[in-house]
Amino acid sequence: MKYLASLLLLLTVITACDTKNKKEEKQTKKIENAEPIIKKYGFVYNDFRVVNDTIKNGDTFGTLLQDYVLPDSLNVHQLTEKVRDSFNLRGMKAGNPYVLLFDKQKEKDLKAFIYVKDRIHYTVIDLRDSVVVVNKQRPTSIKKRTIAAEIEGSLSETLDKAGVSASLAPKLANVYAYSIDFFKIQKGDKFAVTLYEKFIEDSIYAGIDRIESTYFQHRGNDFYAFPYKLKPEQKEYSYYDEEGKALKSMFLKAPLDYYRISSKFSGKRFHPVQKRWKAHNGTDYAAPHGTPIKATAAGVVSKAGYTSGNGNFVKISHNGTYSTQYLHMSKILVKKGQYVAQGQIIGKVGSTGLATGPHVCYRFWKNGVQVDPFKLQLPSAEPMVEKDRVKYLAYIKPFKQELDSIIKVKFKK
Repeated sequence: MKYLASLLLLLTVITACDTKNKKEEKQTKKIENAEPIIKKYGFVYNDFRVVNDTIKNGDTFGTLLQDYVLPDSLNVHQLTEKVRDSFNLRGMKAGNPYVLLFDKQKEKDLKAFIYVKDRIHYTVIDLRDSVVVVNKQRPTSIKKRTIAAEIEGSLSETLDKAGVSASLAPKLANVYAYSIDFFKIQKGDKFAVTLYEKFIEDSIYAGIDRIESTYFQHRGNDFYAFPYKLKPEQKEYSYYDEEGKALKSMFLKAPLDYYRISSKFSGKRFHPVQKRWKAHNGTDYAAPHGTPIKATAAGVVSKAGYTSGNGNFVKISHNGTYSTQYLHMSKILVKKGQYVAQGQIIGKVGSTGLATGPHVCYRFWKNGVQVDPFKLQLPSAEPMVEKDRVKYLAYIKPFKQELDSIIKVKFKK
């Protein structure tokens, strides 16, 4: 009898455990098969029928929504009038994404329209209770880091290997535009940069926010650069070296950002169009058609026009000593007599005149004679006054120490 009772108890326990295991299995399967919760732009996507699309050429706010049911019996024109003060309707660009959220049961009932301006900024037109327009941005964070590397191949390739955005290359070229010719960067040159990078929702890389300090070793020479405002009302930073000397020179090193020299200043060169040997009194910078051309120094446009040889060209008088000229433009953006600032865009790269491909021929005069600017000691900017220099040196001290510690470890200096 005792044996029978024990057997019944054992069977009861086994059955209970089996039932419990099956129940747990069902619950586990239920969890595994549960629809993942998707949250985006402040909405739980699971609550809606979601349509993702892209703005096409010719699309307008009205044409995008004309086939859908709007709240409170509104028509598209009425909705447009309600949102136009808060949403730049004409600012919608072809290629940008947008999202439509519909009622799950009534598939034509529009509940929200989301226009994505860029990776960070977007606009929500919420139609659920009343028409509410909110311009939002995805949460971003700024992270600081210092990187150091030796040039291998191009600067862009080196940055890529170092895990840094290639967009840093033109930023560095701009910082050192007055002291280093980035067309002549070579293998073995070294650099270090302390920079701040922007991330969306702490994980999606969104580009470089700003540069705190930089170091470049080019052909054995050291170049430091620190952004600094001498006056609080300055809109843009100027760059100075470790001693407080301005990196800015009267002239930029080149009229383009970060492109290659295809032909140098020469007393004798075989002309690719005229097929004869002649002097080449300029420097050719090859670049894609339409690339912006910058004035290398401030001055007044003395000539702007067209000749069969020069194509579209601009000539600038900088003072009684120096003049520069820019040839073969596809488009001229300044007029004779106009004052231009250093770095101002004066035209676009083209191949007008005697040219075999898109480039700008940059010519340079000193005292009325065409010369090679790379062989000149060109004038620099005004130095800091001593009281400003003392403040500046105190300001950059921790930044330079941080940079030097990385340089010392990386390059064993």
